[in-house]
Amino acid sequence: MEKEQNKFGVSSFTLHTIAMLTMLIDHIYFTIFLNATWMNGIGRLAFPIFAFMIVEGYYHTKNIKNYILRLLIFAIISEIPFNIMVGYKLFLPQYQNVIWTFLISLCGIVAIGKVKEKFKENQTAVFILNSIIAVCAFLVAQMLRTDYLGYGVMTVFTFYFFRGKKLWQILGKIVMMLLINGVLLRSMSSPLINIGQITVPLQILAVLSLVIIELYNGERGYHNKFIKYLFYIFYPLHMLILGIISIWLYINGIILQ
Repeated sequence: MEKEQNKFGVSSFTLHTIAMLTMLIDHIYFTIFLNATWMNGIGRLAFPIFAFMIVEGYYHTKNIKNYILRLLIFAIISEIPFNIMVGYKLFLPQYQNVIWTFLISLCGIVAIGKVKEKFKENQTAVFILNSIIAVCAFLVAQMLRTDYLGYGVMTVFTFYFFRGKKLWQILGKIVMMLLINGVLLRSMSSPLINIGQITVPLQILAVLSLVIIELYNGERGYHNKFIKYLFYIFYPLHMLILGIISIWLYINGIILQ
């Protein structure tokens, strides 16, 4: 019966596809249609879904070392396309692509898992050591200036520490997502929107990603090696293409509405 129920809901393939498409829409806004704020709003869904899938990848991967290595390779591959899209430069040392954020987060989760295993009889030690690991991962992302900074790491850790569908876990995710996206990321360049008499950052729409995430049924869905690497390759490839288009528009003084 449980296996039958798992057929309903959203698979890993569907989540990755939604994240990929919403990211593409956001990056098209960032590079081409600079006045289409609604595209940026849709794009707020992408990062939390990717962050959630990093945690699921940690639990479902057959080889964590290979998983980390893949992220490292594609973080390096993606750096120049990211620099071209974001700053029209080949080198942009003050800002790193989002895969570095996910890589730091994953390494932190692996370290936390090892601490839980080694000190399972001493919960105080587990709490202290895991808090140190979480803070260190946050600071590394802040110092390296990875995309979403340490708050991106916090998002991944949110899905790790509140993994599950119990009420307290769902409430934990909602509270943390509101804190991260409504308060801590308020200083990001995301536009502001008015809700009644209150002005909030468009970034707050990231909380809506939880609706999609909670539909996840734990199934892999459509999967093969081509699809697996397509999701990785798509990130640097689409940034390179959009970066080149954006530079061409800039050189020719074209602004699209």
